[in-house]
Amino acid sequence: MNRTQLIDQIRSKRSFLCIGLDSDRTKIPEHLLMEADPVLAFNQAIIDATRDLCVSYKLNTAFYEAEGASGWVTMQKTLEYIGSDHLVIADAKRGDIGNTSDQYARAFFEKMSFHAITIAPYMGSDSVKPFLKWQDKWAIVLGLTSNEGAADFELQPSGDERLYERVLRTSSTWGTPENMMFVVGATRADSFVDVRKIVPDHFLLVPGVGAQGGSLSDVYRYGKNSDIGLLVNVSRAVIYASAGADFVEQARGVAMTYQQEMNALMGSF
Repeated sequence: MNRTQLIDQIRSKRSFLCIGLDSDRTKIPEHLLMEADPVLAFNQAIIDATRDLCVSYKLNTAFYEAEGASGWVTMQKTLEYIGSDHLVIADAKRGDIGNTSDQYARAFFEKMSFHAITIAPYMGSDSVKPFLKWQDKWAIVLGLTSNEGAADFELQPSGDERLYERVLRTSSTWGTPENMMFVVGATRADSFVDVRKIVPDHFLLVPGVGAQGGSLSDVYRYGKNSDIGLLVNVSRAVIYASAGADFVEQARGVAMTYQQEMNALMGSF
């Protein structure tokens, strides 16, 4: 999915919502455990309930890899069920020397047909550039994350700026706003002003709204650009809205609340 197609989806759905399918077998409704593939059945139900309200789905691959070979099958079947109308992100946080990154890119972009993958840029340009060779695919580089440990490295000084600012400034030269996004956590909404000074045109994938307490209105106020430029990810607040038989209705209700707030924030866009 290219940038124009993504923006068209945002405009037509009046939404910049990304739903995280971080599906944990131990947390899904008990009645689904009778299914041949409980996680797939859960994912399909959530997708059916929300596909008109979001523009993207993000699969945290750890929740699937933890199940071994069968988890990879579930992930592939989930990807196929979503189809091509949504930007589908592999939240895999890959990043290694060039020939290894080449293989990761091939795995997720060619064999599994994800549109985007999250990348850890610590090893530098040769660990990121292989993901940028693919047409209409996206590298989503970790910038400023919402976890406590972000203070250990990301917020530390690096010359006359903080390390995450140097990561944004340097890595933005490797790609373009057409093939690179950045992860910026919603729990640090005041930092979006500084982020936008460095990467004004790129899309930002924003975790931390919902269960982690980030403010959607603050993210929009400080983080939007002329194309909206945001994918706000919500995972637990939507998919685990209920552990009962009404989980589908509850998930849709929460997703609709976010979509309606986004619609109001977007104004005449």
